Amino acid sequence: MVLDLKLRKIGNSVGLVLPKEALAHLKVGEGDTLTLTAAQDGVRLTAASREFAKSMAVFESLNRRYRHTLRELAK
Repeated sequence: MVLDLKLRKIGNSVGLVLPKEALAHLKVGEGDTLTLTAAQDGVRLTAASREFAKSMAVFESLNRRYRHTLRELAK
């Protein structure tokens, strides 16, 4: 699925309006939380889940703790 989305001014903020097709594909609705993550080819938008949030918290903790080691291993 490829959709062109527009950013719109909403009050003092900027919002992204998702069409019905995108909401159906993500299986989300008004009030649900989405997660935006960086990917090698851009960004990824997914429906948020508690398990994913826990995994990301663990990753970020380990990434901070071992950032120098990981940088050396990446060379």
